[in-house]
Amino acid sequence: MTQPLDDAALDQLFRAARTYNGYTDAPVSDADLHAIWDLMKMGPTSANQLPARLVWCVSDESKARLAAACSEGNRDKVLKAPVSVVIGMDIDFHEYLPELFPHTDAKSWFDGDPALREASAFRNSSLQGAYFIMAARALGLDTGPMSGFDAGAMDKAFFADRPSVRTNFISTLGHGDPATLHDRSPRPDFATFNRVA
Repeated sequence: MTQPLDDAALDQLFRAARTYNGYTDAPVSDADLHAIWDLMKMGPTSANQLPARLVWCVSDESKARLAAACSEGNRDKVLKAPVSVVIGMDIDFHEYLPELFPHTDAKSWFDGDPALREASAFRNSSLQGAYFIMAARALGLDTGPMSGFDAGAMDKAFFADRPSVRTNFISTLGHGDPATLHDRSPRPDFATFNRVA
Protein backbone atom coordinates (compact mmCIF):
# COMPACT_ATOMS: atom_id res chain seq x y z
CA MET A 1 0.00 0.00 0.00
CA THR A 2 1.31 3.47 -0.88
CA GLN A 3 1.76 6.14 1.76
CA PRO A 4 0.67 9.80 1.58
CA LEU A 5 3.32 12.24 0.40
CA ASP A 6 4.79 14.49 3.06
CA ASP A 7 3.93 18.18 3.29
CA ALA A 8 7.09 19.28 1.48
CA ALA A 9 6.15 17.18 -1.55
CA LEU A 10 2.53 18.38 -1.50
CA ASP A 11 3.72 21.98 -1.30
CA GLN A 12 6.04 21.50 -4.28
CA LEU A 13 3.36 19.84 -6.39
CA PHE A 14 0.29 21.88 -5.37
CA ARG A 15 0.15 24.31 -2.46
CA ALA A 16 3.26 26.41 -3.14
CA ALA A 17 3.50 25.71 -6.89
CA ARG A 18 2.59 28.58 -9.20
CA THR A 19 2.08 29.38 -12.87
CA TYR A 20 5.07 31.49 -13.89
CA ASN A 21 5.17 34.41 -16.32
CA GLY A 22 8.99 34.50 -16.44
CA TYR A 23 12.06 32.49 -15.58
CA THR A 24 15.61 32.78 -14.29
CA ASP A 25 18.62 32.12 -16.52
CA ALA A 26 19.06 28.62 -15.07
CA PRO A 27 19.21 26.19 -18.00
CA VAL A 28 16.83 23.37 -18.83
CA SER A 29 18.66 20.40 -20.34
CA ASP A 30 17.61 17.81 -22.88
CA ALA A 31 17.89 15.32 -20.01
CA ASP A 32 15.26 17.35 -18.15
CA LEU A 33 12.89 17.11 -21.13
CA HIS A 34 13.36 13.34 -21.31
CA ALA A 35 12.84 13.05 -17.55
CA ILE A 36 9.55 14.96 -17.78
CA TRP A 37 8.34 12.69 -20.59
CA ASP A 38 9.40 9.57 -18.71
CA LEU A 39 7.20 10.62 -15.80
CA MET A 40 4.23 12.06 -17.67
CA LYS A 41 3.86 9.04 -19.96
CA MET A 42 3.08 6.94 -16.87
CA GLY A 43 -0.09 8.92 -16.07
CA PRO A 44 -3.33 7.14 -16.97
CA THR A 45 -5.16 7.76 -20.23
CA SER A 46 -8.20 5.89 -21.53
CA ALA A 47 -7.04 2.56 -23.01
CA ASN A 48 -3.47 3.89 -22.75
CA GLN A 49 -4.17 6.13 -25.75
CA LEU A 50 -1.29 8.55 -25.13
CA PRO A 51 -2.56 10.97 -27.81
CA ALA A 52 -0.36 13.92 -26.75
CA ARG A 53 2.36 14.94 -29.21
CA LEU A 54 4.84 17.45 -27.77
CA VAL A 55 7.13 19.87 -29.55
CA TRP A 56 9.83 21.20 -27.21
CA CYS A 57 10.87 24.61 -28.56
CA VAL A 58 14.40 25.27 -27.38
CA SER A 59 15.93 27.12 -30.34
CA ASP A 60 15.34 30.81 -30.98
CA GLU A 61 13.95 29.90 -34.39
CA SER A 62 11.31 27.49 -33.05
CA LYS A 63 10.31 29.88 -30.25
CA ALA A 64 9.92 32.66 -32.82
CA ARG A 65 7.59 30.47 -34.90
CA LEU A 66 5.58 29.69 -31.80
CA ALA A 67 5.44 33.33 -30.71
CA ALA A 68 4.19 34.37 -34.16
CA ALA A 69 1.06 32.27 -33.59
CA CYS A 70 0.49 33.61 -30.04
CA SER A 71 -1.62 36.48 -28.85
CA GLU A 72 0.34 39.63 -28.12
CA GLY A 73 0.34 39.10 -24.36
CA ASN A 74 1.94 35.67 -24.67
CA ARG A 75 4.69 36.39 -27.22
CA ASP A 76 7.35 37.66 -24.82
CA LYS A 77 6.66 34.81 -22.39
CA VAL A 78 7.31 32.26 -25.13
CA LEU A 79 10.39 34.02 -26.49
CA LYS A 80 12.07 34.56 -23.13
CA ALA A 81 11.41 31.15 -21.55
CA PRO A 82 14.24 28.61 -21.63
CA VAL A 83 11.80 26.14 -23.25
CA SER A 84 8.34 26.57 -24.69
CA VAL A 85 6.22 23.51 -25.36
CA VAL A 86 3.40 22.81 -27.80
CA ILE A 87 1.09 20.11 -26.45
CA GLY A 88 -0.64 18.65 -29.48
CA MET A 89 -3.18 15.88 -29.82
CA ASP A 90 -3.16 13.15 -32.45
CA ILE A 91 -6.65 12.44 -33.77
CA ASP A 92 -5.28 9.21 -35.25
CA PHE A 93 -3.97 7.95 -31.91
CA HIS A 94 -5.95 4.75 -32.45
CA GLU A 95 -3.42 3.56 -35.02
CA TYR A 96 -1.00 2.97 -32.11
CA LEU A 97 -3.45 1.06 -29.91
CA PRO A 98 -2.43 -2.43 -31.11
CA GLU A 99 0.96 -1.67 -29.56
CA LEU A 100 -0.13 0.48 -26.62
CA PHE A 101 -3.21 -1.54 -25.56
CA PRO A 102 -2.46 -5.01 -26.90
CA HIS A 103 -4.80 -7.18 -24.84
CA THR A 104 -7.91 -6.28 -26.87
CA ASP A 105 -8.80 -4.79 -30.25
CA ALA A 106 -9.21 -1.21 -28.99
CA LYS A 107 -8.37 0.22 -32.41
CA SER A 108 -11.71 -1.03 -33.75
CA TRP A 109 -13.54 1.11 -31.18
CA PHE A 110 -12.37 4.23 -33.02
CA ASP A 111 -12.11 3.11 -36.67
CA GLY A 112 -14.45 5.15 -38.85
CA ASP A 113 -15.49 7.54 -36.06
CA PRO A 114 -13.42 10.74 -36.30
CA ALA A 115 -15.73 12.64 -33.92
CA LEU A 116 -15.17 10.06 -31.18
CA ARG A 117 -11.42 10.10 -31.84
CA GLU A 118 -11.28 13.90 -31.63
CA ALA A 119 -13.21 14.02 -28.36
CA SER A 120 -11.05 11.29 -26.86
CA ALA A 121 -7.81 12.84 -28.12
CA PHE A 122 -8.73 16.20 -26.62
CA ARG A 123 -9.74 14.74 -23.25
CA ASN A 124 -6.73 12.47 -22.89
CA SER A 125 -4.12 14.89 -24.25
CA SER A 126 -5.45 17.44 -21.75
CA LEU A 127 -4.83 14.87 -19.03
CA GLN A 128 -1.32 14.37 -20.37
CA GLY A 129 -0.79 18.13 -20.38
CA ALA A 130 -1.65 18.15 -16.69
CA TYR A 131 0.79 15.31 -16.13
CA PHE A 132 3.42 17.41 -17.92
CA ILE A 133 2.87 20.21 -15.40
CA MET A 134 3.05 17.88 -12.41
CA ALA A 135 6.10 16.02 -13.74
CA ALA A 136 7.93 19.31 -14.26
CA ARG A 137 7.07 20.40 -10.73
CA ALA A 138 8.16 17.05 -9.32
CA LEU A 139 11.54 17.53 -11.00
CA GLY A 140 12.03 21.03 -9.59
CA LEU A 141 10.95 22.94 -12.70
CA ASP A 142 8.12 25.41 -13.25
CA THR A 143 5.58 25.92 -16.03
CA GLY A 144 3.36 28.58 -17.53
CA PRO A 145 0.51 26.81 -19.35
CA MET A 146 -1.61 29.06 -21.56
CA SER A 147 -4.17 29.44 -24.28
CA GLY A 148 -4.09 32.63 -26.31
CA PHE A 149 -2.90 31.50 -29.73
CA ASP A 150 -4.14 30.98 -33.26
CA ALA A 151 -4.67 27.22 -33.41
CA GLY A 152 -4.62 27.08 -37.20
CA ALA A 153 -1.37 29.01 -37.38
CA MET A 154 0.12 26.86 -34.63
CA ASP A 155 -0.84 23.66 -36.43
CA LYS A 156 0.63 24.97 -39.68
CA ALA A 157 3.86 25.98 -37.96
CA PHE A 158 4.42 22.72 -36.06
CA PHE A 159 2.23 19.95 -37.45
CA ALA A 160 1.98 20.64 -41.20
CA ASP A 161 3.69 17.31 -41.88
CA ARG A 162 1.21 15.49 -39.57
CA PRO A 163 -2.30 16.74 -40.36
CA SER A 164 -3.85 14.39 -37.80
CA VAL A 165 -2.12 16.35 -35.00
CA ARG A 166 -3.68 19.56 -33.68
CA THR A 167 -2.61 21.94 -30.96
CA ASN A 168 -4.31 21.57 -27.58
CA PHE A 169 -2.41 24.18 -25.52
CA ILE A 170 1.06 25.59 -24.98
CA SER A 171 3.30 26.08 -21.97
CA THR A 172 6.56 27.67 -20.99
CA LEU A 173 9.09 25.72 -18.92
CA GLY A 174 12.05 26.67 -16.76
CA HIS A 175 13.06 27.73 -13.27
CA GLY A 176 10.44 30.28 -12.31
CA ASP A 177 11.35 33.83 -11.35
CA PRO A 178 9.22 34.80 -8.31
CA ALA A 179 9.38 38.45 -9.38
CA THR A 180 7.08 37.62 -12.30
CA LEU A 181 4.25 36.25 -10.13
CA HIS A 182 0.94 37.92 -9.42
CA ASP A 183 -0.86 37.37 -6.12
CA ARG A 184 -2.42 33.92 -6.04
CA SER A 185 -5.98 33.87 -7.32
CA PRO A 186 -8.72 32.54 -5.02
CA ARG A 187 -9.20 28.82 -4.48
CA PRO A 188 -12.70 28.18 -3.06
CA ASP A 189 -13.41 25.74 -0.26
CA PHE A 190 -14.96 22.32 -0.85
CA ALA A 191 -18.58 23.39 -0.49
CA THR A 192 -18.40 26.00 -3.26
CA PHE A 193 -17.98 23.65 -6.23
CA ASN A 194 -18.51 20.17 -4.77
CA ARG A 195 -21.30 18.01 -3.53
CA VAL A 196 -21.29 14.47 -2.19
CA ALA A 197 -24.18 12.48 -3.65
